[in-house]
Amino acid sequence: MLKTAFHRSQTLGYRNGYAIVRRPTVGIGGDRLQFNQLSQAKLDELASKAPVLTYGQPKQAPPADFIPAHVAFDKKVLKFDAYFQEDVPMSTEEQYRIRQVNIYYYLEDDSMSVIEPVVENSGIPQGKLIKRQRLAKNDRGDHYHWKDLNRGINITIYGKTFRVVDCDQFTQVFLESQGIELNPPEKMALDPYTELRKQPLRKYVTPSDFDQLKQFLTFDKQVLRFYAIWDDTDSMYGECRTYIIHYYLMDDTVEIREVHERNDGRDPFPLLMNRQRMPKVLVENAKNFPQCVLEISDQEVLEWYTAKDFIVGKSLTILGRTFFIYDCDPFTRRYYKEKFGITDLPCIDVNKQEPPPVKQELPPYNGFGLVEDSAQNCFALIPKAPKKDVIKMLVNDNKVLRYLAALESPIPEDKDRRFVFSYFLATDMISIFEPPVRNSGIIGGKYLGRTKVVKPYSTVDNPIYYGPSDFFIGAVIEVFGHRFIILDTDEYVLKYMESNAAQYSPEALASVQKHVRKLEAPASESERYAGMQC
Repeated sequence: MLKTAFHRSQTLGYRNGYAIVRRPTVGIGGDRLQFNQLSQAKLDELASKAPVLTYGQPKQAPPADFIPAHVAFDKKVLKFDAYFQEDVPMSTEEQYRIRQVNIYYYLEDDSMSVIEPVVENSGIPQGKLIKRQRLAKNDRGDHYHWKDLNRGINITIYGKTFRVVDCDQFTQVFLESQGIELNPPEKMALDPYTELRKQPLRKYVTPSDFDQLKQFLTFDKQVLRFYAIWDDTDSMYGECRTYIIHYYLMDDTVEIREVHERNDGRDPFPLLMNRQRMPKVLVENAKNFPQCVLEISDQEVLEWYTAKDFIVGKSLTILGRTFFIYDCDPFTRRYYKEKFGITDLPCIDVNKQEPPPVKQELPPYNGFGLVEDSAQNCFALIPKAPKKDVIKMLVNDNKVLRYLAALESPIPEDKDRRFVFSYFLATDMISIFEPPVRNSGIIGGKYLGRTKVVKPYSTVDNPIYYGPSDFFIGAVIEVFGHRFIILDTDEYVLKYMESNAAQYSPEALASVQKHVRKLEAPASESERYAGMQC
């Protein structure tokens, strides 16, 4: 069915001269509307529509009076109770300190201040810790607002963390009126050292069976003397030192004196430890107590050293050093016999026997240079040249023994080679020179420089060098694996052998004399034949 009417229903009527808004019941075309068909926005618009036709243009309500914040919130301050923890590094009685503060938030300008109540004779600068100002909340430039404050939270101001535990009644009412749900209050943390000072002082009652005055009068000027040693030879640069331990019976104090000897190289300090009571067993919490700085009280000690702890023949640890008591004086022996019934206090010999000297042996020879030169590296860090026989060098200066030798070799070319051995009497060194021979194919010259030559079959650690007595006609000289046979000598060698015949064997001397006579005999016959011709 097609619509023919498209008019809207009338929503305005009059009753008794007043305009009345009627809710439409039919829509465009006369269709029946369901209940509440209009949207909520349309209904609100119809409800707020003013009757302009009857009363004219409505007048706007006058605005409320403006009150600035510094007037509205003048003298209105939020107060929070808080505390922060402060480390105490230079104290043995407390590791940290709890400081209670009041945090004030001023509503008129959103500023805050932190004030610590002053405690008399606390020794701490107190009062205004942070003056009134706007406090930064983060690095982005935001500041703390009253919406950020609550009970049971931590806030950080200038590197210090404050724990907010409670607030006053006005603060609670204000925050709750602004729709902030407050956390339950917490207990204020207490300073442990302050609470400890509030405890009553301990009262020490002297036992009835102990009279300190009687002990002082009875044992006045009575001292037990012990002789002890401290053996520290196991550590680097340690040594064994002797001490005298005095135990004063009048007040159970201990004194340690160091025994000095003449020219011991130590400063003459008379006392190693001043007279004082020595703790034997400490409480478990006092193991790290700085004993070298502060005095130990009775609260840190369970047991003190007494006279029965000093026994001859036993070790005793005092201030980290272990002392061995090896003897005591006659008064101490008599006291232990009468007091404890100990009669056999020995006298222990603590003198250590010197260990036998260690035999110094040279390391095996490595084959480089002379043995005497290599041995100097074992005698000093910076080796020195071996000592020379100066008298022998002065007496035998410029004295050289020369010999003619041939090389013993299976090679045919070496049979005609001749060598001149020079033996220097001043240094016992040998040099070998090979005279050059034209068209021999062998370059002559120095064959061996001055050096000492070791005999074959001698040990490396104890070498035996060739001497003048080893050179004679027919002798075989082995030089670094090469064998040479002595063939001839000069007249100086014969004169030297005859003047020092004790150094040579008769066979060696006879061989040289016989060889020289053979050389002189043809010369004498030729001279005789020349005279007969004349």
